[in-house]
Amino acid sequence: MPVEPVRPKLPPLNALRAFEAAARLGGFTAAATELCVTPAAVAQQVKALEAWVGAKLFKRRAQGIELTTEGWRSFDELQPAFDQLGRAVLAMRSAARPKRLHLAALPSVAQLWLSPRLPHIRARLQDVDISITVMEQPPNLEREPYDAALFFYDRPVGRVLAQDRIFPVATPEIAKTIFRASDLLSVNCLGDSTWDRDWDKWLRANTSDPPQVRGSVFSLYSLAVTEAINGAGVLIGHACLIAEPLARGDLVPVLGERAQPGLYLCATTQDAAQNPLRDEVLRLLQD
Repeated sequence: MPVEPVRPKLPPLNALRAFEAAARLGGFTAAATELCVTPAAVAQQVKALEAWVGAKLFKRRAQGIELTTEGWRSFDELQPAFDQLGRAVLAMRSAARPKRLHLAALPSVAQLWLSPRLPHIRARLQDVDISITVMEQPPNLEREPYDAALFFYDRPVGRVLAQDRIFPVATPEIAKTIFRASDLLSVNCLGDSTWDRDWDKWLRANTSDPPQVRGSVFSLYSLAVTEAINGAGVLIGHACLIAEPLARGDLVPVLGERAQPGLYLCATTQDAAQNPLRDEVLRLLQD
């Protein structure tokens, strides 16, 4: 029976993680955010790793850090190793929990698009357990424990779930008072800080002399939708996210539904990861 070679003694895994994250993200602060620790803790772990290696891995400069030659060499080997480790851990997790799915999604997508569809998913798939984590930016699926991520993109990425359209909407009462684009100057025009150019995009496409509309801006699109339903003004609507209030008649298109093409709502996954439950859930979400 062949004798397996003895693995070399490794430095602490946390030190390797801190170094790899700092090198990949370009700084101790960004690495600390990803690892949920303080920048000082990242710096301490990197210092400990440098002591273990016996060489400097970063040049500390007033404007930030820069990899040394040894640092680049180490990073080039560690990054794919951590990616492979992440894939192996996620594969273990999926195999151990075949009926559980963990999705990451933009807050507005989770609240206004995904949540209304979950009852249909649960009715079709027995005993499925779906967890949702909201975040502002897509996660690194090679590293983070999500089976799929649902976000908007300006081009098709991964699996396209829907193509969005944008157009102004308001309560029926307010909509009756808007006859031309210039009437928007007299109302509160609601928007979202993430998509702060939507009003300008729609107005330029649909009017020859677009007015400079003003109004309330929200950091959560769901709040803007709620305020529009409450009669606070005219909302630049995303068709993907306002389907329910449109169907109920709480909101109606203003100035006719002269929609402009919007972003693509896409689901991204690990291409190599096998997950039949995930694939079936994403298929149902497209129905």
